[in-house]
Amino acid sequence: MEIFNPHSNINFLRWRNISIVIALLLMLASAGLIFTKGLNYSLDFTGGVLVEAAYDTPVDVNAVRHTLDSAGFEGALVTGASGNREISVRLQPKQDAELSAKAKAEAASAVPGESAAQVNADRVARDVMAALKAKRKDATLKSHEFVGPQVGQELANKGAVAVIFLIVGIMIYLGIRFEKRFAVAALATEVHDTLVTLGILVLTGRDFDMTVLASVLAVVGYSINDKVVVFDRVRELFRLVRKGEPEDILNRAINGTLSRTIITSLFTGITMIALAVWGGPSVHGFAITMIIGIIIGTLSSIFIASPLLLWLGVSKKDLMPVTRDNPELARRP
Repeated sequence: MEIFNPHSNINFLRWRNISIVIALLLMLASAGLIFTKGLNYSLDFTGGVLVEAAYDTPVDVNAVRHTLDSAGFEGALVTGASGNREISVRLQPKQDAELSAKAKAEAASAVPGESAAQVNADRVARDVMAALKAKRKDATLKSHEFVGPQVGQELANKGAVAVIFLIVGIMIYLGIRFEKRFAVAALATEVHDTLVTLGILVLTGRDFDMTVLASVLAVVGYSINDKVVVFDRVRELFRLVRKGEPEDILNRAINGTLSRTIITSLFTGITMIALAVWGGPSVHGFAITMIIGIIIGTLSSIFIASPLLLWLGVSKKDLMPVTRDNPELARRP
């Protein structure tokens, strides 16, 4: 299936200087946002209290959120499940400290072995349920738990290690399969895709939880898949075309894989849109992050990866099979 003529000759590299400058500006802006504003870490990373409640009949999640706001629990994360007969309320540590100050006094008289954090979680759960029951008498507490910030910090560290390990592993793979210039170009584009995706998440203030972290890792893998397809066509054309400048070969490689790139991104994007609209709040962050990453990864495959290869000086000689070190074989045609 082709939506673009594979033999077309659109000169994508004509805009290479503009695309590289834009990519650098986006990376710098994203890095600045990440280091100044920071990611909006969710309960998975920051720690806090999770309260789960059930109702006899479906409840409007927005109404529950409004009820909690009125009770002083501003900014509480409320999600519904089981046909909105069950809800989960997530409260960040700062909120917990402000809204359950009485827990400190209760901690002094707590049962031996019961931590102040657990007493705090108990207090928050009671306050939340009191607010919910004031609006709907059929609200019942299912469970509540405290997630410590130490666990969150461990998850954050492991997540960062996972991203770095994935990118470095991909670079090593491309260096072995293709050539070191391809590995450098892939590493640069992967850093770009990851940084810009995270920068957009910071800019929009979206929560960064474990599902979003999984989506970022998926974006890295998805993005490199596009690059490998283009790189493979570049290697093939360098070996098949007897005469041709590197710029022409790279342009032909982009044009030859353009349909595949667009079709794959389009259908993957449609799937993620459906997941974002109908998948529910638990996977909404994953789907949105994937959509952002797909768009960025597709554009970088077309406008950044190949210009970097040209800038690094890739040539036909780099991709031809190495001749054995034998003078007799070297003289043969």
